[in-house]
Amino acid sequence: MTDLHLPHEPKKIALIRPNYPAHFISPQLGLGYLSAWLKQHGYQPLLIDALRDGLSHERVAKILRAQNIGIAGLTCLSSYYGEVVELARMLKERGVRVIIGGVHPSFLPWQTLTDSGADFVVCGEGELALLALLEGGLTGEQDGARIRGVHSLQDLHGPDEPFDKADIINNLDDLPFPDWEQMPPASFPLAPHGVLVNRFPIGAIMSSRGCPHACKFCSSTNFYEKRIRFRSPENVVAEMRLLKDQFGVREFQFSDDNLTMKKSHVEKICTLMLEQNINASWSCPNGVRADRMDDETAALMRQAGCYYCGLGIESADDAILRNINKRESVATIRQAISIIRRNGIECGGFFILGLPGETRATLEKTIRFALETGLDRAQFFLLSVLPGCEFWDELKGRFDRNFSRSIFKGVEYIPDGLTHEELLAAQGRAFRQFYLRPRILLTMLRYIKLRQARFFLDRLLDYGVFFRRKNRTAES
Repeated sequence: MTDLHLPHEPKKIALIRPNYPAHFISPQLGLGYLSAWLKQHGYQPLLIDALRDGLSHERVAKILRAQNIGIAGLTCLSSYYGEVVELARMLKERGVRVIIGGVHPSFLPWQTLTDSGADFVVCGEGELALLALLEGGLTGEQDGARIRGVHSLQDLHGPDEPFDKADIINNLDDLPFPDWEQMPPASFPLAPHGVLVNRFPIGAIMSSRGCPHACKFCSSTNFYEKRIRFRSPENVVAEMRLLKDQFGVREFQFSDDNLTMKKSHVEKICTLMLEQNINASWSCPNGVRADRMDDETAALMRQAGCYYCGLGIESADDAILRNINKRESVATIRQAISIIRRNGIECGGFFILGLPGETRATLEKTIRFALETGLDRAQFFLLSVLPGCEFWDELKGRFDRNFSRSIFKGVEYIPDGLTHEELLAAQGRAFRQFYLRPRILLTMLRYIKLRQARFFLDRLLDYGVFFRRKNRTAES
């Protein structure tokens, strides 16, 4: 069945996150910004969050037909690439023009186009390129020239074909706030990033884009071209005020790659929160760098309402940290944990097991570090080699990247001297030894709400804390 005969309204576009198995379900800020940007330029975007609402691909297609929408923009991460491909093919069969954007197609545009049958991919940040594509009538051209960052199989003829990225908006204050009307915080299930939070509903905030560092396992550094741009603190706190006053938000989660990268930035945000009596709990569940924390900053963050901060630790072995270009030492990380905790902020650590150079001894060293340094929470991931990260090329031929498999939970790369079974066992053992301690259990019980039990159980099963269920695709 197709809808090819239906006339579609040219100013309408659906912006879609597909449904997929996920541990946390937070607002998709990228789509929120795109929706608000297009509204500002006279379009009528319909934001469909199939993950939040539990919508099947068929249901999404029916919504487009009922709303007479003939253009769909799909956001795509590697963790739900398979679902994007399935939905794109279904929509194409029904006469919908499909555009795919996000981190995954930004590094694998040809494969995304051929797998999905989409009309276009947008590589890089989407605001300027998507608007130009719509205003140009979906030809891929503007004023006779191809739009930067917009690609189709007309200009990409193979996986090695060169491609460019879209132009960016340098002043982030020029962007409107995300389209919160179409993704009200209270409409999301109690499955936030990190699971353990103080208060609902939660508002997700991004005060910057990018990271200037070059960790080899991370795609963000290349997606943003090793740059970081900041919104003004005044702009950030104005959005927080909006979310609190108009949407009843009682807690904020900063989604920045590193909120504390610029000391004056985070301190001004904290000062404005205090001056304007924002009076809300907030956290940094995405993690910050250990070398960007000091007592003065941490004390001000706590005074302004911060109660939890994650650290990207990765490993407790200095040689492995050098292997991944972390540009931090174990001593610096240990000091940052002490700084955060002595200023009354709970501290969590993100670890990646199975990095190049990992041995049985370094696995045990990392687990001991997590237990002995006073961390309040910990995540133990297995290395996933993602498109766009430096390891994608450096480890080529030595890892098994299957986009239908769980990100950070299955074994893709096995360091010399270790086995598949040892890595899985180490992950489960790390979680058990860390969380099955009275202090940690009591902390968790203080946070967990009964309605969160299903999401919490999913994490236990996917990470093999007690036993490991069969693989499924899930966002870390």
